[in-house]
Formats: sequence, structure tokens, C-alpha cells
Amino acid sequence: MANGQLNGTDLKVYAAGTLVAYSTNCSININHSLRSTSSKESGGWEENMEGMRNWDLSCDALYAWLDADGNPISGLTLSELFTNYIHTRASFEVTFGVTTSVTEDTKYTGTAWITSLSLTAPLEDTSTYSVSMTGSGALLQTIAS
Repeated sequence: MANGQLNGTDLKVYAAGTLVAYSTNCSININHSLRSTSSKESGGWEENMEGMRNWDLSCDALYAWLDADGNPISGLTLSELFTNYIHTRASFEVTFGVTTSVTEDTKYTGTAWITSLSLTAPLEDTSTYSVSMTGSGALLQTIAS
């Protein structure tokens, strides 16, 4: 971590403990929906209290099933994500973040479902895919100390 800033390359996505292979981008959204408590006594101002929390995660990756040497990729590919989690309708533990034990490294872990897989195959360009996951239940934050 140079100058206190984290390099995005260090943040990774793991499904059931296996790295999503050739990831190029990933993001996590953590939301807190408020519930309205406005009434006629609110003087025209909206009033709110705590409500439900939810989270989702997305990842973009290069579409491949073999590495540069022709060997199977060690990591999850689009085909494996489909076979293991869409076809079987299975949830899994997902981890987002830095998985080292360096002080202050942070990761988020929870149970998720894949809600979307999409493949893009442009003319004379690298094929990529995107995966979207929606959390089910609590999201645990772990900060290494």
C-alpha cells in the first residue's frame, strides 16, 4: 500500500474459496434502506429510521478456459460459475477484498447467489464476461491486525 492508497489489483473475488480467474474489475455495494417515519407532524420534512441492509457484488473477467501454456486455468471460469452455481441453483460463500494478513487489510465475506452471467464477444477483441451476485444474510467485515 503506497502512500496509504490500496492498489485495486490487490482486491480479488473468491467463490467458495476459489479465485475468479482473470478478473479485470470487481465491485461491492453495501446498502442500507431507510424506512419512512414521516407524518403530518413532520412539518413537510421527510423523517427516516433504520431499515433493511443488503449487499451485492459484481466482477468482470477475461473469458478463457486455458492459460497461455494450454493448461486448465486454476481459478473459476464462466463455465464453472455456470455449472457450479447457476445450473445447480446453489449459494456459496463469497469473499471480496485482500486476503493477506497484513495489518489493516480488509475483506468482506458472506453467502451469495449468482443472479447474472453475461458473455461479451467483440470483433477482433478480447472476450470477457461479467458475473453479478446478490448477498443472502449478513456480510462480515474482517480487518487484519
